[in-house]
Amino acid sequence: MRNVSLKENERLDDLMKSGRYIIQNTQEFCFSLDAVLLAHFLSWKSRQKVLELGTGTGVIPLLIADEVARVDAVELNPVMADVAARNVWMNELTDKIFVREGDYRMIRELYAPESFDVVVANPPYRPVAQGQVNKMSGVARARHEFTATLLDVVCAARYALRFGGHFAMVHLPERLGEILVCLHEHQLEPKRLQMVQPKDGKAPNMMLVEAVVGAAPGGLKVLPPLIVHKEDGSYTPDILRIYGMEEDG
Repeated sequence: MRNVSLKENERLDDLMKSGRYIIQNTQEFCFSLDAVLLAHFLSWKSRQKVLELGTGTGVIPLLIADEVARVDAVELNPVMADVAARNVWMNELTDKIFVREGDYRMIRELYAPESFDVVVANPPYRPVAQGQVNKMSGVARARHEFTATLLDVVCAARYALRFGGHFAMVHLPERLGEILVCLHEHQLEPKRLQMVQPKDGKAPNMMLVEAVVGAAPGGLKVLPPLIVHKEDGSYTPDILRIYGMEEDG
């Protein structure tokens, strides 16, 4: 790992993956469990070319770099794009991860069509209510459809994916109906779905979905729910395994 100088409001966190670290800006959106779950949701292959739509700090490319051929990552926010690019440099992955500052709503100006095997996205979750925009902080905007809607994400994924390519996304269970319809309308057939529950017996607050370009409709595999916390608030064995941690005892 290369030494890097931190800027104002930045911190350095241990990714607990291949000795890698990640710079995060505390005034911007910092990655959380949803990005980590998405990185572990797919079965990666060594020849795959991957695109992430809205990479933020670049955490997903850092987590999957060892398992794929190449990761391209696009980010609209110039501050976050700079952090992501510095994270790639710091972790000596400039031959594997390529960060581009840009707007994936104009993806035709950024990448050739159908040039990726896999696209992943941890997009803004919630629609923006009228009159709400001017009250939002930068962090709030990252979680609302201020710069990209569900339709924008799906259209960009379909443009970038080859026939038979895979698209995976983390989103809100409450939007499952419109997500499935939007995917189907853009030749992306959902094939795997997993709900994420904060605790056993609690309603899910996240979901992971994988779709395949040009696949036949039907055949959706609904996986057992992923439980994040035990009753005492500690992580379940499934989450500890995802983080690469052993449970004490």
